[in-house]
Amino acid sequence: MNRTDNVAPSAATGRTESGMSSGGADLSVAAKRIQRELIEITMDPPCNCSAGPKGDNLFEWVATIVGPPDTPYAGGVFFLDITFPREYPFKAPQVVFRTRIYHCNINSQGQICLDTLKDNWSPALTIGKVLLSICSLLTDANPHDPLVGSIAKEYLTNRRRHDETAREWTRRYAR
Repeated sequence: MNRTDNVAPSAATGRTESGMSSGGADLSVAAKRIQRELIEITMDPPCNCSAGPKGDNLFEWVATIVGPPDTPYAGGVFFLDITFPREYPFKAPQVVFRTRIYHCNINSQGQICLDTLKDNWSPALTIGKVLLSICSLLTDANPHDPLVGSIAKEYLTNRRRHDETAREWTRRYAR
């Protein structure tokens, strides 16, 4: 292997084992920002949430969200994968549910319809704020901008049946 081959950066430094930067200035900016957010989320985690790196890769995280009380998701523990791009924080992280969930804004592949993860991303946002936004989505779905139209329709026309199904999925997949 020669010195220019792709080598995973160290989670702590954003540099390869040889000490060479693996992504230029953007990588070090991203790595420093992610490290700062990791410290913040460890010291002061958002309510009902936790997150941190998978192994030693600073750019790949796993998060957990405890279903908010007084919702069909209460009592469930939902796992999410977070992938930070090399351009972070100038480009939004990719956040995907790994636990199945019955929700009009989250599809069967775990993709989330949340404006702050798409067009309304701002470098001022943090992963802690993103997790809080997702918790808010579990409390108050947005059926007028759904990812799953059939679930949104049920949410609007038969809320009782929607909530029963969401509770059943939470019991089945999130416990």
